[in-house]
Amino acid sequence: MIIIDRFEGEYAVCEGEDGSFRRLPKVFLPAGSREGDCLVPSPDGSWQVDRAATAQRRKRTLELLGNLYS
Repeated sequence: MIIIDRFEGEYAVCEGEDGSFRRLPKVFLPAGSREGDCLVPSPDGSWQVDRAATAQRRKRTLELLGNLYS
């Protein structure tokens, strides 16, 4: 799994589970991909958004932010 960290021009900078970063051309990402989306490889070599993992990470991030301001 990789996570979209940010977009730079025609590339998405993605972080791997090991903390490494790689740049992927946006054309290889699913339409509508956003920063913070978790991507998993498909058997055909493309990437798909893992909606459940993305939702879980976003929920955890909001919880952490809420704790900062409590």
